[in-house]
Amino acid sequence: MSALSGMRALLSLHRSLTLQSRFMLVAAQLTSTYLPRRLCSSTTTNGDPKPPGRENESLLENLNLMGVDVRKARQRQPGVFRKAFTNEQGVEKFLQGKGASRKVIAGIISRYPRAITRSIEHMEQRWGLWRNIFKTDEEIVSILDRSPESFFRSSDNGNLKKNITFLTSLGLNTKDLHRLLATAPRTFSNSLELNRQMVEFLEDICAELGGQNPENFAKNIISRNLYILIRSTKRVRTNIDILRASLKLSDTELLALFQGPGAEILDLSNEYLKRNLNCLEQKMVALGCQKADVNKLIISYPLVLYIGPDTLSRKLDCLLQGGITMNQILQKPKVLDYSTQNITGRLEQLKRVGYNFQRNGINILDSSKKRFDAKIEKLAALPD
Repeated sequence: MSALSGMRALLSLHRSLTLQSRFMLVAAQLTSTYLPRRLCSSTTTNGDPKPPGRENESLLENLNLMGVDVRKARQRQPGVFRKAFTNEQGVEKFLQGKGASRKVIAGIISRYPRAITRSIEHMEQRWGLWRNIFKTDEEIVSILDRSPESFFRSSDNGNLKKNITFLTSLGLNTKDLHRLLATAPRTFSNSLELNRQMVEFLEDICAELGGQNPENFAKNIISRNLYILIRSTKRVRTNIDILRASLKLSDTELLALFQGPGAEILDLSNEYLKRNLNCLEQKMVALGCQKADVNKLIISYPLVLYIGPDTLSRKLDCLLQGGITMNQILQKPKVLDYSTQNITGRLEQLKRVGYNFQRNGINILDSSKKRFDAKIEKLAALPD
């Protein structure tokens, strides 16, 4: 009996020691989890990489100190916040050295947080390639402020260099590249093969329409439409087919249209182009025009298809109510370039000085503000 009691005492002692050992292990784990954070976004406090799915707390601290809109950044690219290694302080220092303000830097990271994953070496190399096109750092900072992904999206500087070489080989000069990089910077983030596909597609279109110089045709379209290289060949092909079917033009006429201002509408979305074509025709027919008049307007002023139906309708009504005829608009369609507010204001000023559109035409509406004001001043000074 005494032996049995001794065995029970030993078992009880063993269980007590086991529980104590487990409790000390859990306490140690909890202590390591809540150690104070360091002002560094490369590792956790115990030196190991952060576990997947957990945000880098040091990174969050740094971004808040930099004035970054963390909520916006997290919505755009949440994966960045779970990276163990980032370079936000290096990016900040690099951009400050190029003349970017604290506000601009915060805005860049807020809208494109992946920027903080780029190394100083990568940024220096890429900046050097951009400086082959731009004259000043200030110009580049301005583009990054507007479109940060244009600089930080691609990690392949070799691809950027190849694209610059390829586009130059098409006959595009430094001025053209400047406009491309400033207006459609994603062109240079495209793979070289993607840009080559679009160029070859445009050359094929030229040959299909009977053109004799496909290379020059492609170059002209890119020069006129800076967004063409960031659109798909399918979109452009569909737009060509839509315009061919609607305008009933011959291959020669289509070629002439695309070699001129018609190139500027090839990047529109297919649905937007179709809708604007249909609404334009309906509006003009309602105003007593023929299908030939619709075609004439589009061929002479393709950018009319950029204008939304409601806006175009207001502009036409405004001009017609101001004493201008539809025939005059067809002769001088660039008056539609101006906003409805601008057109209304000019018509009111011209009415006050007794301007006669039927006798003097409507060229005055298509003039710079300086020339228009000078003309009004001169007309106002004339005796009644």
